[in-house]
Amino acid sequence: MEKMNLQMFAEAVQGKKVVYLYRIKKDAAASDGTLLAFTTENGRTKSKEAETTATKDGSIRTPGAAEVEVTATTILTEGDVMIDKLEDAMDADELIEIWEANLAEKGSADGTFKGMYFQGYLTSFEKTSSAENYVECSLTFGINGSGKRGDVTVTTEQQEIADYVFSDTKKTGAGA
Repeated sequence: MEKMNLQMFAEAVQGKKVVYLYRIKKDAAASDGTLLAFTTENGRTKSKEAETTATKDGSIRTPGAAEVEVTATTILTEGDVMIDKLEDAMDADELIEIWEANLAEKGSADGTFKGMYFQGYLTSFEKTSSAENYVECSLTFGINGSGKRGDVTVTTEQQEIADYVFSDTKKTGAGA
């Protein structure tokens, strides 16, 4: 019997189905995670340096620790407080929580989706304003560790507006 490659039948995930939510860690009891409005691009990079040791039998590679970065590019909206909070957190060296949610893959409970959770610091902030385009903010987050896989809560309202303006996730504090 011949085996079939089932990956050939899998559907590709559109970029707009993977969303990122952010929160300043110190605000976890009072604030929900927030998606940035008008995000044009997100990214996650994982890399490792490796040392090479020459031996009589050939080279041996020793991998170093993984380094993870999360990036976001967004169009600035009038009255956007989250961009200001993130920039202020960078200036104050405050820890930031980041969730990556894949809206194309349901999680184990209603309203959840497969994703990852990260903690890190905003390491680069750039605001670009040209005469012909909207103001654009580019953010880079240096992540502590390599993140953890799990289910991310995204409300029905958030799912409905995920293609347009993004909203919050559930609170972690009292009354959640």
